[in-house]
Amino acid sequence: MKRLNRSLRLLCLFAVSALSWGNLSGQALAAGDAAAGAEIAHTCLGCHGVKHYVNTYPTYHVPRIAGQHEAYLVSALHAYRGGLRDHPTMQANASSLSNQDIEDIAAYFAAQGLEEHDSNYSADSASMEAGKELATPCAACHGDTGFQTAAPTNPVLAGQYKSYIEQALKGYQSGSRRSAIMAGFTTLLTDDDINNLAAWFSSQKSPLKTAE
Repeated sequence: MKRLNRSLRLLCLFAVSALSWGNLSGQALAAGDAAAGAEIAHTCLGCHGVKHYVNTYPTYHVPRIAGQHEAYLVSALHAYRGGLRDHPTMQANASSLSNQDIEDIAAYFAAQGLEEHDSNYSADSASMEAGKELATPCAACHGDTGFQTAAPTNPVLAGQYKSYIEQALKGYQSGSRRSAIMAGFTTLLTDDDINNLAAWFSSQKSPLKTAE
């Protein structure tokens, strides 16, 4: 009952935060050229093209971006370029990109995804069940299992590295990633909650893979 009450509180907070989200999910999708993106994305592959590559500090797996929603990749690169996400390497790489470069790179990586594959990560059943229950508010934007196509400005979470999901949630919680809706959602999360949510989403079937 205590866990259910927390899920309901999170759902209420999510609904309130969503009012500030406006019509962002209705923005036009990216219109990039994947072939052009292939010509300028080589620097990305030094990290995102290596399986299980780990960020040095803080330590977490660099995310799988092949198969990620194109529109989300566009918004993420704009966030790094605009300083809305703190990561020196990503900010440096994004700083020289034009709007068209960003759209082309996003199209290139989005086109590489798999139809679907099983995640490499297997969580203990207790963490997964707890995470599934906590994920109820997440479903509106990310889908029940972390994969949906109706709102492509929201990222695929299914099959993403567990440590990356944890790092992202903590980033929204601390403010190193700026998003009103995610800041509101993560406010109530404990470290255990974050671990359990990451366990649930990372263990789900996914189109994501290491970039090529």
